Amino acid sequence: MFRGSLPALVTPFKDGGLDLDALKKLVAWHIAEGSHGLVPVGTTGESPTLTHDEHDLVVKIVVEEAAGRIPVIAGAGSNNTAETVRLVKAAKSAGADAALVVTPYYNKPTQAGLIAHFTAAADCGLPIVIYNIPPRSVVDMTPATMAELAKHEMIIGVKDATADLARVPKTRRMCGEGFVQLSGEDPTAIGFNAQGGVGCISVTANVIPKLLAELQEKTLAGDYAGALAIQDRVQPLHEAVFAEPGVAGAKYAMSLLGLCSEEVRSPLVPPSEPVKAQIAEALRGVGAIN
Repeated sequence: MFRGSLPALVTPFKDGGLDLDALKKLVAWHIAEGSHGLVPVGTTGESPTLTHDEHDLVVKIVVEEAAGRIPVIAGAGSNNTAETVRLVKAAKSAGADAALVVTPYYNKPTQAGLIAHFTAAADCGLPIVIYNIPPRSVVDMTPATMAELAKHEMIIGVKDATADLARVPKTRRMCGEGFVQLSGEDPTAIGFNAQGGVGCISVTANVIPKLLAELQEKTLAGDYAGALAIQDRVQPLHEAVFAEPGVAGAKYAMSLLGLCSEEVRSPLVPPSEPVKAQIAEALRGVGAIN
C-alpha cells in the first residue's frame, strides 16, 4: 500500500487560520497528478504550530477527501509518549491508513526508551511508520532497534531521513523485505530505491507531484535511466526549495502555481528575495511556470 511518491502535505493557511478550501483542492490535485499517497500534519505540514484541534481536523479532511483512492499516513509524532498515543488514536478514529511517528526530539531517549515509545504507539492498533531523522531529533534509531520494533505487527516501516544510503540494505536485511522503507530525502530518492527502498515521503512533490510520481514509478520498474533523466530536470528545484530551512520555500513555489498562499506560521518566515528568485527560476526550468 505504501510506495511511490507520497507528498509530505503542506497545511495551507489564510489570515492566520487553516485554509480548508485550499486543503481540499490540494488533495484532489495530488490524486489527479498521480501521487501515490499523502502524509498530512508532519513537520512539512507545520504540525509544531498547529493546535490539537487543527491537527485532528486536517487529518479528518484529508482522509475524507482522499476517500480511499490513495492511502493517508497521518503525522502523529511528539516527544511526549502520551501525546503521541493521543495523536495516533485520533488518526485511527479519522480513518487514516497509518501514522507517521517521529523519534522523540530533544529528550534524547535511549534505544530502550525508543522501543517503549513506539510500542505504546503501535499498541493503539494503527500501522506505524517510524520517522528517523537524527539531524532534527538528535537521536538515531539503530537498525537493531528497528528490527526489534519490526516484530510488532503494527510497526510496518520507516521514513528514513538519515541520508545514509548504506543503511537501507542493512535495514532490509535485519527487518525483512516486507518492512517498508521510504526515503525522507528528495535528492537521494533514486539511490534509496536502488538499495531496497520503495518510495519517498517528499517535500518537493507538493510542487511537482506528477514528475516525482513518474520518477518513483520508473525506479520501481527498474528504469533508472528514465528516473535519472527526470532527476536531472528537478534537481534545481530540490535545491531551491531547500535553500533555506523549513517549508517556506515549498509554499512559496506553490503560491506561484496558485495552489495556496505562501503563509507560514512563526517561527518560520517567508523565503528571502534571492531564494524566491531561485525558486521561480527552477519552476521555469521544469516548465511549471513561464
